[in-house]
Amino acid sequence: MAKKDVFRVVTRATDGSLKIRDFHSAEMIFRTHSQVGIEDSSTDLDLRGMPIFRGLIGPIPEGKNIARYESHDVFEIMTKEWANAKPRRRRRGVREDAGESESNQATLEADFDSAESPSEE
Repeated sequence: MAKKDVFRVVTRATDGSLKIRDFHSAEMIFRTHSQVGIEDSSTDLDLRGMPIFRGLIGPIPEGKNIARYESHDVFEIMTKEWANAKPRRRRRGVREDAGESESNQATLEADFDSAESPSEE
């Protein structure tokens, strides 16, 4: 398994935009946030043993080698956007011809009728 070697901290700037900072060690985050625990229950095994910081939500897996931490307001906004996003609807690539569809329906009905009638054996 790949080790998470980039720590990404996402906060909100004063103008409302997202502020994303990447660190190559957790030591830089220790300067601004205090550690309150260690992640021990993540389903992503690479996150287990990573620090949990006061005031940040995370670690959250992002890509192969990034552990993401978010401020509470960023987490709340991103979660609402994710929940409200409408899934893209897929369309089938090939549409059936109308005549072909009718013949398929007739075949299905014939098969159904023969399955309902008792056999004479």
